[in-house]
Amino acid sequence: MSALSTSLPGGTWTLGDLTVSRLGYGAMQLAGPGVMGPPADRDGAHAVLRDVIDLGITHIDTADAYGPRVTNQLIREALHPYPQALHIVTKVGATRDQQGGWPPARQPEDLRRSVDENLETLGLDVLDLVNLRLGNAVGPQPGSLAEAFETLVELQQQGLIRHLGVSNATAEQVAQAQGIAPIVCVQNMYNLAYRQDDDLIDSLAVEGIAYVPFFPLGGFSPLQSSALSTVASRIGATPMSVALAWLLQRSPNILPIPGTSSAAHLRENVAGARLSLSDGDLAELEKIGH
Repeated sequence: MSALSTSLPGGTWTLGDLTVSRLGYGAMQLAGPGVMGPPADRDGAHAVLRDVIDLGITHIDTADAYGPRVTNQLIREALHPYPQALHIVTKVGATRDQQGGWPPARQPEDLRRSVDENLETLGLDVLDLVNLRLGNAVGPQPGSLAEAFETLVELQQQGLIRHLGVSNATAEQVAQAQGIAPIVCVQNMYNLAYRQDDDLIDSLAVEGIAYVPFFPLGGFSPLQSSALSTVASRIGATPMSVALAWLLQRSPNILPIPGTSSAAHLRENVAGARLSLSDGDLAELEKIGH
């Protein structure tokens, strides 16, 4: 069962047998424009990753498709040999095309190759946690995940993966995955303004399964941004810090992974993890998503 504390940003959560800071870091933005190619400032990207560790974040989210291979290479260059407390979470199930698209790659041979490539570029013998990315760039799509997920279970049984999760998934696909093998997280789009997974989050919390929201700080309309800014100015914080604090207070199983290529924004995110919102603040913010 998952455990909480307050020693790391946002406290901690246990993914299977891996204890991580509830505030994680998403590495996608370290790649070049459109998540293609290398960053303009490679040394700056390395510095941000080292700051992630210095600030106590122990959960980095990545994928070999970012770049492709770029973010994994940056993580290895900056942080290998990895601190014992650090856990790197990756995902498989999509690749990149020459136009910067994200075509699915969920055939068994695609998944085996992707796991091998993640191991190689990260310099690891075993991956801590692998999410199966479903759906498409628009969002989750209905359909069976059985063949793809069973392939990852085989790789887990071979000792190449410790824990499994699903990403961009419907509630039905989450249930189908759980019928095949245990999962420790679901990674879907969710934030203060985009609340489609409220029921799923609550049911996962009861089961002790983490919910990892991607795009945790985006998608606000001007009206919603104004409401967020009102609360932020009243408590002397930035709007993005408040949005992160709301996520962390929404449910103990929520593990945000905001990404940035800026050291200043990274520190703003960590400040958000240490904010405590009042009942009045929370009630005002609740109106944004409803």
